Amino acid sequence: MFALRKDDMKITAVLNRDGGTFRTTDMQAYCASAVKAFAAKGHDLDCVVVGGDEVVSALEKASASGADALVAGGGDGTISAAAGIAWKTGLPLGVVPAGTMNLFARSLKLPLDIWKVLDTLADVQIQSVDIATANGRPYVHQFSAGLHARMVRMRNSMNFASKLGKMRASTNAAFGVMLDPPRFEVIFDIDGDGRSDERPVSAISVSNNPLGNNALFFADDLTTGKLGVYLADPLEPTGVFSLAFDIMRGRFTDNQAVTASTAKVLRLHFPKHRQGAACVLDGELLRMPRDVEIKIHAGELKVLVPATA
Repeated sequence: MFALRKDDMKITAVLNRDGGTFRTTDMQAYCASAVKAFAAKGHDLDCVVVGGDEVVSALEKASASGADALVAGGGDGTISAAAGIAWKTGLPLGVVPAGTMNLFARSLKLPLDIWKVLDTLADVQIQSVDIATANGRPYVHQFSAGLHARMVRMRNSMNFASKLGKMRASTNAAFGVMLDPPRFEVIFDIDGDGRSDERPVSAISVSNNPLGNNALFFADDLTTGKLGVYLADPLEPTGVFSLAFDIMRGRFTDNQAVTASTAKVLRLHFPKHRQGAACVLDGELLRMPRDVEIKIHAGELKVLVPATA
């Protein structure tokens, strides 16, 4: 799908000063560089720097202020929230990858340097990509339950104050999950074909487009119009280690415990989770109901991409 370039746009950038790289960045200097980069391409950029708890309200205010496009800077949580707002308002979204993993930015083939990405975004090449929802809640990367949710819960219980500290906490949590992997029942129905299957699993991952062959679990193409659906059979510690090894070499679908498929709509039911299931949505740990409906919304999110797109 080709990108469309637009000129003379009014754009608002909302930057999370608490997000990853921005914690150690001179935000005044960064905003000055951003304004200069967009002005050089004929655009008017308003740069707003806020704390993490103000990001959503700032994005909502920007989307209602008459802006022609939004730019969001921060970690994956910030970008996911911004994508949801951009999707609902129909505004194009530019991504400044200032987080730890920057998964959506990787899928969009954006430069991962927060300074270099400014010139790329200032070209304002607009492309339509897919976005997914879980019970109506939008996400751009993945929904997961089981192994990943337990790891995030363990990581969040640890203290870390930096990008490096978060990576260390994630590593420690991964080892903790490896020693005590979860096991639970799930009933799933793909594309409403009337055939529901029930099986025990240790993990479920439902991605916005099928995942690529990489160690970071991000999609290579966000325009297939399909969810990537991945189930891992109940695992012992040795099985988790084997899966982790296959993930690190970017070949997790080769693991004998993993079943991979695609869908446009996926319905999940967790029969033994009366209080709902612990799930992760774009890095955010939350409690979902026993019944979860996941959908792909093909081509409904507009994003700023490199000119080569």
